[in-house]
Amino acid sequence: MTFPASARLAWQSPAVSSGGSPREAVEGLRGSLKPRILYATPEMADFVKTGGLGEVAASLPRALRQHYDVRILIPGYRQVVERHPEIAVVAHLPGDAEMPPCDLGLIETGDGLPVYVILNSALYERDGSPYGDQGADFPDNDLRFGRLSLAAAELAQGIDPDWRADLLHLNDWQTALAPAYLAWRGLRTPSVLTIHNLAYQGLFPWETLGRLGVPESAFHIDGVEFYGKLSFLKAGLYYASHVTTVSETYAHEITTPEFGCGLDGLLRTRAHQGRLAGILNGIDESWDPRTDPHLATRFEPDDWKGKRANADAVRTRFGLGVSRGPLFAIVSRLVHQKGVDLTLAAAESIVAEGGQLVVTGQGEPRFEAAFLDLARRHPGSVGVRVGFEETDAHRMFAGSDFLLMPSRFEPCGLAQMYAQRYGSLPIVHRTGGLADTVEDGVTGFLFGESSLKGLSSAIRRAFDVFASKRRLGAMRRNAMAREFGWDQAADGYSSLYTRVVGNGGELMRARAVA
Repeated sequence: MTFPASARLAWQSPAVSSGGSPREAVEGLRGSLKPRILYATPEMADFVKTGGLGEVAASLPRALRQHYDVRILIPGYRQVVERHPEIAVVAHLPGDAEMPPCDLGLIETGDGLPVYVILNSALYERDGSPYGDQGADFPDNDLRFGRLSLAAAELAQGIDPDWRADLLHLNDWQTALAPAYLAWRGLRTPSVLTIHNLAYQGLFPWETLGRLGVPESAFHIDGVEFYGKLSFLKAGLYYASHVTTVSETYAHEITTPEFGCGLDGLLRTRAHQGRLAGILNGIDESWDPRTDPHLATRFEPDDWKGKRANADAVRTRFGLGVSRGPLFAIVSRLVHQKGVDLTLAAAESIVAEGGQLVVTGQGEPRFEAAFLDLARRHPGSVGVRVGFEETDAHRMFAGSDFLLMPSRFEPCGLAQMYAQRYGSLPIVHRTGGLADTVEDGVTGFLFGESSLKGLSSAIRRAFDVFASKRRLGAMRRNAMAREFGWDQAADGYSSLYTRVVGNGGELMRARAVA
């Protein structure tokens, strides 16, 4: 992709913008500031997370810091401001349409990662999750995340006199209006939008246009309109320089009607233009059974005694009896997407075969109630804890023999990677990132048909492997040998950033190695 000259100003040195040669500019930048990447996200595990996005936002920017000046942009949730009661204000964000004015603060994490914080207590300091409370979305999420998107664009515009974003890396619908704001303001800063889950699109009534300062001319099929509503995500897909997803298989799947959530046509166009790519997520190096402080006993590959010690701790924690059968685990949001209804249907046969099941997570009330009822009907064989505790999750990955993850679709998934690192063999549907990270019969079990029949067949294979210590040990060793670090993902994004800038690539490479 080649951008016009005005699209590359943010990457150029004063020598270029004032008439100097590109070669002089490149040489002049060696040893100077690295390219400036703003990573805008609605959540970050350092402060608040609801799923994989929070983990990614805490890890990927850190992996990119070797070559880039990366800064995070997040809303000033209560969890953020309570941890940093004195936040230095670096800029004032003016109001726009019905979006209120805010202050822009700047903090640093313990390891020195700069984080911009949008400060407005009325918008962000609330009980509940970043998106809602007691099972309902906040009614003003359009303003809350419109303000987040606009702040990202303003940081590309130079709202902070000491730092100006050269490229915006945006995440999910909550930041996806940013490329549109850039376009409407005549700014040419390049942008990358990462889709972590296409099913969540940020849909609002068309009347929201006025509240967010969206020009009426943008409300059409080649813009922000989606079946008569304003779609934050579609705006990002349309206006962003490039779109990524979090696995190669999911990047292909979303161009099909089955997985495209009504946006498959636009995504096929982006793919045809070379503006859609899949870059697999990684997992943090702290997920290591040799050093994990959450474990009852730390262990290395082939130290199955240490693994059994964690299984014993899990059984005690979940009220299960002593057993020589396999221990199956679910660490998941309890929602339809995750295929938990299939697991519920298969649970009876797992127990009948001598297996045990432990479940942690929360989600749809009907599934929470169904799992609690299952545990009541099978005391000593099924244990359920609604909610999430970090130590429980780590010990379940370490102590279980098999992880059940029959997601109907899964953009990437992290649990199956955590499980393999701890020698728990995932049982997964062949979709998205699950297909890209689990090797059937080698590090786990894949099934093709998203049905009880498909899942049951994979569970049967797992029981057969469990009956053979040799095969079970070999698969565990294979799984624990897999590398899922962030370096490969960081390399993929680095190459993409250079390509997105187009003819500014030589200059960008010079700044990246400075």
